[in-house]
Amino acid sequence: MGHVDVGGVGYTLPDGRPLLSDVTFRVGDGARVALVGPNGVGKSTLLRVVTGDLVPHEGSVQRSGGLGVMRQDVGRIDDDRSVRDLLADLAAPAVRAAAAELTAAELAMMEVDDEPTQLRYAQALADWADVGGYEAEAGWDRVTDAVLSVPFERAQHRYVRTLSGGEQKRLVLEALLRGPDEVLLLDEPDNALDVPTKRWLEERLVGCGKTVLFVSHDRELLARVATHVATLEPTAVGARVWVHGGGFASYAQARADRQARLEELLRRWEEEHAKLKELVLTLKTKAAFNDGLASRYQAAQTRLRKFEEAGPPEVVAREQHVRVRLTGGRTAKRAVVATGLELTGLMRPFDLEIWYGERVAVLGSNGSGKSHFLRLLAAGGSDPEHAPAGDVPVAPVAHTGSVVLGARVRPGWFAQNHAHPELVGRTLLEILHRGDGHRAGLGREAASRALDRYELVEAAEQPYETLSGGQQARLQILLLELGGATLLLLDEPTDNLDLHSAEALEAGLAAFDGTVLAVTHDRWFTRTFDRFLVFSADGTVVETPEPVWDAGRVERVR
Repeated sequence: MGHVDVGGVGYTLPDGRPLLSDVTFRVGDGARVALVGPNGVGKSTLLRVVTGDLVPHEGSVQRSGGLGVMRQDVGRIDDDRSVRDLLADLAAPAVRAAAAELTAAELAMMEVDDEPTQLRYAQALADWADVGGYEAEAGWDRVTDAVLSVPFERAQHRYVRTLSGGEQKRLVLEALLRGPDEVLLLDEPDNALDVPTKRWLEERLVGCGKTVLFVSHDRELLARVATHVATLEPTAVGARVWVHGGGFASYAQARADRQARLEELLRRWEEEHAKLKELVLTLKTKAAFNDGLASRYQAAQTRLRKFEEAGPPEVVAREQHVRVRLTGGRTAKRAVVATGLELTGLMRPFDLEIWYGERVAVLGSNGSGKSHFLRLLAAGGSDPEHAPAGDVPVAPVAHTGSVVLGARVRPGWFAQNHAHPELVGRTLLEILHRGDGHRAGLGREAASRALDRYELVEAAEQPYETLSGGQQARLQILLLELGGATLLLLDEPTDNLDLHSAEALEAGLAAFDGTVLAVTHDRWFTRTFDRFLVFSADGTVVETPEPVWDAGRVERVR
C-alpha cells in the first residue's frame, strides 16, 4: 500500500501572490480523500506539487508506493499523442523511457534503414523486453478492449484527439485502476463522463483498495466515494487546508459547526484584546500621576504584547458567496415547439412542446445528440429569427422537420467546452466594458460589482484564458445574465463549478423568470428539474417522469 504526507506546503505565484500556505494533511493507506475548494484556490497546483511537477517554496511532500496520475488536460487532448504514447506515459518510468526509445528507433528505421539504425532498433526491442514492455502491452490490450472495443495492436497508433472526452478519460482511468500503482492522484476524473461511466468509476474506486487523492465537483460521486474531505480555504496569506474525517454526507454540517466555533473563538479573542488595550490605556493615564502604578502599567503592556504576538485563533475562512441573478422575462406560453424534428444521423424524428417556465433536463449517453439539439435551439431553431443573448458563433446543425421558438424567446447558450476565441486576450473588465452585439457595456464600477457577485473581482485584470475552468464557467453564466436571455440552454453547466458555485447556480435557476433546458450528467443537479427528456439508445427521444441514467449508447456506424 502507499500513502501521501503533505507537510507545511507553501507556494507563491510568479506575480508574488501567495497561493498555498502551510498546507498539511495526510492521505493514509487505502483512504480516498476528496480535495475540494473554490475555483482558482489552488487544487490543481497542489496536485502538481504532490506529483513533483512543481517544487513548493515551503514544506515538503513524502510518498510511499507507486504513483499514478490523471492530469486535468485528459479529456481535452488535441495534440499528436497516440493511444500508445498516452498509455506509456502512465506506466513506470523504466517502461515509459523504453517506450519512447522504441518509438524513436522505429521512426528512424522508416527514414534510414542502415546498419546503425538496425542495431539501435534491435537494442530498443531488447530493452523493451527487459523492462516488461510486452507484459505492459498485454495490460494495455485489456484497456483498449474495454474502452474502444478493439485490441491494442489496432488502437495503438490512433491519435488520442480523435477520441471523445469521455473515451480519453475512461482510457486513462482503466489503465490506472488496472495498473500496479498503489497511490492515485486524479484531477477531475469524472468530467466528460456520462452517468453509467461515473457509476463504474465509483464502484472501481471504492473496490480497488488503492490510496486515492482526487479533485471532483460531482456531489453524488463525492458522497459515494470519499472517506475524507480536504477543503482548501482561501485566506489573505494563501489557501490553507481543513480535513473532515467523515464522508461527504456529514461534510456540510461539520463545516458549518466548525465555522461557528471559529467565529466564537475569534469573538472571544477580540473581546479580550479590547479589554487588555483598555487596561493599558487606563494604567498609562493613572501612572502619569501615580508612580506606584508604573509597575502595573509595565506588566499590562507586557501582557498585551504577548497576547498580540500569540495572535488570534485560526482565521475564519471567508465563505464564497456567488450570487447569480438570472432575471429572464415573460415569453409566449409555448417556448419551444418541435414537429417531426430529426437530427440528421443522430436521432429519429420526434415532437416536443416546452412551456414557458419549465425546467427540462436533457439526459442520455455521450454522443447521442443532446448537445446538437441545444445548439440548434441556440441558433434560433429551424427559422432563426431570435437574437441570441451573447456573441458566440453557433455552427449550423443538420436536421429535418422543424423546431420553432416562441415570441420573445431569447436563447442564451452555455457551452462548457467552447473555446470562446472572442474572449481570449481580453481581461474580464474589458469584456464587460465593451459589451457585444447583444449586451450593453458596463462602466468600471458596475463591471466590478457584477464580477464581485460571481467571486471574480480579484481576477478582473486577468486575461480570460488564464482563469480556471470553473472561473471561466462562472463568467459565461454572468454574460448570459447580462445578455437578457429568456431561454437558458445549458450544456453541462456544473462540470467545472465548485460546490458553492453549483449551489448558487441552482438558486439562480430557481428564481429565473424563463425556461431552462440543461444537458447534464450531474445527478445532484438533476434533482432540481421537473421534466426529463431522454435521448435513448434506439435513437428515439422520450419523456420520462424520473431521471433515467442507464440509457445505452445509440447504435450507429462510428
